[in-house]
Amino acid sequence: MKNGSIKNIKKQLLSDNWYILNKYTYDYHREDGTWETHEREAYDRGNGATILLYNKEKGTVVLTKQFRMTTYVNGNEDGMMIEACAGLLDGDNPEDCIRKEVEEETGYKVTDVRKIFECYMSPGSVTEILYYFVGAYEDYMKVSEGGGADDETENIEVLEYTLEDALAMIKSGEIMDAKTIMLLQYAQINALVS
Repeated sequence: MKNGSIKNIKKQLLSDNWYILNKYTYDYHREDGTWETHEREAYDRGNGATILLYNKEKGTVVLTKQFRMTTYVNGNEDGMMIEACAGLLDGDNPEDCIRKEVEEETGYKVTDVRKIFECYMSPGSVTEILYYFVGAYEDYMKVSEGGGADDETENIEVLEYTLEDALAMIKSGEIMDAKTIMLLQYAQINALVS
């Protein structure tokens, strides 16, 4: 359904170097009946999927650690982030995407994944919708070392923590990634592990 409160939308490409950055100029109809012109930039990197791997019996979760330039330039001294496995859809449906990402990044081959919700992560400036999943893992599902796709220069470290320790790492500031915090809290609220 179209929003009748906006009109005269103009789009200007600012960059397509890595992903797409557009500038939008449009008229917005205010509640007092007047129109005003807005200018906004929107970063389009596509939609993505993320998953929390959990082992109910061991009480553990699998996370990843990798360098993130954006956090480094914003004050994270080493730029390393502990995160839930995630990736861009790149034309796949969310479920197929997350299965592929899990194997590439963590080395686990999981078959049973469950979508729990989807949401915008930064709707003020980023178009991305992120699809959230949880999936049980067992030690026998480990088919490789993981670490990410060789052609994507990810250099991912695979980590296994108890859910209790991972939740404590949110409080200590060791885990600062929003998607990961949301998934860990979901696991706690829904008692995914013993």
